[in-house]
Formats: sequence, C-alpha cells, structure tokens
Amino acid sequence: MPNDAHLLFADHVGRFYARQYGFPPMAGRLLGYLFVCDPPQQSIDELSEALLASRSAITGAVKLLENYGMARRTRTAGERRDRVSLNPDSRQPQNFDATLHQEHATLFREGLALLSDAPPERRAPLEEMVALAEFLAERLPRLVDEWQAHRDELRTSGSLPTPGDQSPRSPGPTGPEPTPRKRRPS
Repeated sequence: MPNDAHLLFADHVGRFYARQYGFPPMAGRLLGYLFVCDPPQQSIDELSEALLASRSAITGAVKLLENYGMARRTRTAGERRDRVSLNPDSRQPQNFDATLHQEHATLFREGLALLSDAPPERRAPLEEMVALAEFLAERLPRLVDEWQAHRDELRTSGSLPTPGDQSPRSPGPTGPEPTPRKRRPS
C-alpha cells in the first residue's frame, strides 16, 4: 500500500503533466505512481486501490501511457492478469527526433507561402517558427549523442544504474521473464 508521500508525489506528477502536456490528471498520477510503487509491476486492481480510482479510470490512463510509450503491460507465464509498469524505453529522450522538427519547418513554410504578399510583421511569427524548427532539427541529434555519452559515463562510474539492475527492495516478479502483452485489434 502506498504511503502519503508516494501519493503526494503522484499528485504532483499528475498536475505537472496535465499543465505542461494536457494529460488527463489520472494519467499523470498513474505515471508518477509507477515511478515510486513497490513492486514496480502492479495489476489494474492494485493501481485502482492505491490511487483510489475506478478500474476504468486506471485502464484508460494505462492505455494513454501505453500509446505514448511510457508504460507497458506484461504477463508472467501462468498468470491470468496483466501487470503494468514503466516502459524502460521511455527513459530515452522524447521528441528529440529531428524529422519531427523538419516536418514542422515544412509545415510553417507552407504557411509562409500563403502570406507571401503580407507585410513582414505578419510573416514574422511563421519565419521565427521555421528558424526554430530548423535549429532544433540540426542540433537535437548532437544533443541526443551527448546525452547518451553522458549517461554511459554515469553508468560506468556507478552514479546511474545500468538497465536490468534491480534494487534490493524490488526483486521483481518470480518465475520466467514477463512477456509483453499482445495488443488486440481496435
């Protein structure tokens, strides 16, 4: 059962993600709780009880976090229920894909073409957005490389755990390694 500090942290994450990214508060709360819950894999029922929310609210939040690649469902062989946990791949930089920013630049250039005869002050916002998108498309790949080198240095020095390291408090599931749950067609 979570303690008050865990729930307060989950609430803070929920408010942050709602304010900054437009997440429903429950999805942010769930994300926050998944960072601190013990064990790190929880059933829908356990999450519902811990966060004092309905199963449907938790299920909806899990689906949203799965769609963003932030959470995953797994099932241990022989078990009949899914376990929800953070997706280890989600710790990689998000929105650092240069092609996304190249697409932004192309989109904003399309808007500029519509304003080709407009005065400079009318074109200025789009011109700035094109410049920003091009800047990010150029710089982000190097930034990702720098982050990965820095992360590797931290792991080598022992300042940051290597993926697969398990803390003594959270031994993880017993038995075979959980397998990702197959998605049902929508």
